[in-house]
Amino acid sequence: MRGCGACTQPSEVSETAVASWLVCGTGGSPLEAASQNVVSVGGHGPVHEACHECSFLVFLLPFFLSLPLFFFTFFFFFFSLVSKLTSLGQLEMTWRSRVHFHPLLVRVLYKSRLRYYGKPEKKLDMPYQAYFEVADSSGMMSMVLWNSLCPEWYNSMKVGTVLLLEQYAIKTSYPFKTQPTPGDSQMKRFATIEISLNVRDPPTKISIIPEDMVKPEWGLPEVKYRFITRSELDNLPNNHSCDVIGLVTFVGRAERARKREHGEDFWLYRWAHAIDGTSDQPFILELFATSQPDVFEHIHPMTYLVCTQMRVVRDLTENPSSTIYLTTSNESQIFITGWHKGQPYTKDTKVKNFIQWTKTQSEADQMKKTVIGGYYPFPRPPNNFLKYCKNNKVESVLKAIGEMEKEIEDLHYREHKRIAVQGIISAIRYISSSNAAEEASGAELVQVQCLRINAIALKHDIPETEETGRTRDSWQSDLWAQVKDKLMKYLHHSTIFPESIPRKFDYVHKDLLMQQYNLYAAVHQPKETRTDKNINEFKSASGLGYYEVTVLGINHDVAIDVAFLPLFCPEDPHLFQLEDIQHDTLLSRMSCISGCQQKATSNGRRHDMFPLSSETDEIVKAAMDLDGKHVVCILDICHLGDDKVEVFLSKIYKTVEPGVLESV
Repeated sequence: MRGCGACTQPSEVSETAVASWLVCGTGGSPLEAASQNVVSVGGHGPVHEACHECSFLVFLLPFFLSLPLFFFTFFFFFFSLVSKLTSLGQLEMTWRSRVHFHPLLVRVLYKSRLRYYGKPEKKLDMPYQAYFEVADSSGMMSMVLWNSLCPEWYNSMKVGTVLLLEQYAIKTSYPFKTQPTPGDSQMKRFATIEISLNVRDPPTKISIIPEDMVKPEWGLPEVKYRFITRSELDNLPNNHSCDVIGLVTFVGRAERARKREHGEDFWLYRWAHAIDGTSDQPFILELFATSQPDVFEHIHPMTYLVCTQMRVVRDLTENPSSTIYLTTSNESQIFITGWHKGQPYTKDTKVKNFIQWTKTQSEADQMKKTVIGGYYPFPRPPNNFLKYCKNNKVESVLKAIGEMEKEIEDLHYREHKRIAVQGIISAIRYISSSNAAEEASGAELVQVQCLRINAIALKHDIPETEETGRTRDSWQSDLWAQVKDKLMKYLHHSTIFPESIPRKFDYVHKDLLMQQYNLYAAVHQPKETRTDKNINEFKSASGLGYYEVTVLGINHDVAIDVAFLPLFCPEDPHLFQLEDIQHDTLLSRMSCISGCQQKATSNGRRHDMFPLSSETDEIVKAAMDLDGKHVVCILDICHLGDDKVEVFLSKIYKTVEPGVLESV
């Protein structure tokens, strides 16, 4: 027994009437279907008179009637609610005068990452929150999922999902919430209020409507996107919102950064490159975790990657030609091969064009360009140190070398930090790996030799120690020769670890490579790896060696050895963006000589004896130009697990006059 909606008289509706309404697909509700002209078919009860297909009910009704009662109950209540729905536009106009609200039928257009807002002093079982943007024919409004409803519903509420909402609350909108950029610029946004879904006050009822049951007459908007190609990216302004699709050629290791300087909460992120065939340049993507761990942890080269609601990051004020990249927003979603089926973007024209392009490509040719993991120094520090400090407090940016030990001790697992230290470049050593040793033992940097850079005589004297297989000679300043034996503290952090080296991607062993460059599991989860291959056995994608640079403290009592890793990939010259260090004379010279060495090796020439040349002369000249001068060194530090901490030199600024620093 239930009121028909048009009056308060109770009406009897049989299960057969509901089945008839479902099959005929007429408008209105089951109650309206029951009150219309019906005829009896095969003695099974009323069937809609006007529908020519109703004769099939002779066969269909026994099936419908054999279904469980809850099936009919669900559809009965859902379709009876359709005639009583309210719209988002009506809600905004009437919400202050109402306590209870009519049901809403909306489509999810955007969803945010899941947010944890728990605090030690507050005892909440599940302090989670997630924002959604939902829409109907009248416009778009924010919807908030609270607490225990998050683990229950968050993953089910996908972009494109149609929801029936009952017993929800309406609250004024949070003013500082991020807003996605609608794919439909004409869509009206209701920004004054938001829909609140919680387990109490009141207890919300949520129903997901299957897409094949959604009727066009409901007027629910389709999900629209703002896909761009790589060729279009260069003309877009900073902070522009867009969606992209591409073939992944590089994915970096997962790293963490603190949300606040001294806080214990971290952002999880990784870098990736993707190409779409419209430019020789890749999309450079900064991908923060989007509450999609099954996707985030399985991004690998040669997968098709879709990223939505990305933001353009560029700085035209300093260098119009500086590298442009995209970063995720709070409403971004990422998808890889295996997750695309059924997604609304598969209908987009630019997505279809990309798929057509991939069919013209040689898989073997693309595989040659693929790289995974390792140190990735991007974005490079700006050319001006004052600009580097612009968004940071100087006291939290500029550190003394003596403070580096505590900075390193305070690092958490996979935490990455960029630190500025003041000092004097005092020594440079080039360490080159041997291809022969690499191929024989499968180990990086086992047999190495040192290139002597003598700033005065430029002699070819290269003595080698028997213990380590390294030459221990180097260029050093006169000051370093005087003070190196009198230091109070000497920190050695120039070691290159296997996790620091970008590797050529091997699809056969992709699971091992992904495991290597993701975070360790919080709980031990033993896996069958199907291979005994060691990470060192995968070919390095970077240069054939690295530099050890000694930085002396300005008081000449402490020093630190750090590494500079020249990154150059002959198969993909755009991978490491070498043009971004062209204003840094010393580092660009060191990168150039390593790049030339790797090119020679890839062409079949030996590199076990690396001769002095005009390039090395330039390194010496650049080093001598800094002899005895105070500089600011930008260091990238990252905790790799256990007791392994990498410290890489990323940028050098020299002091021109008091208070003014410029790139070397």
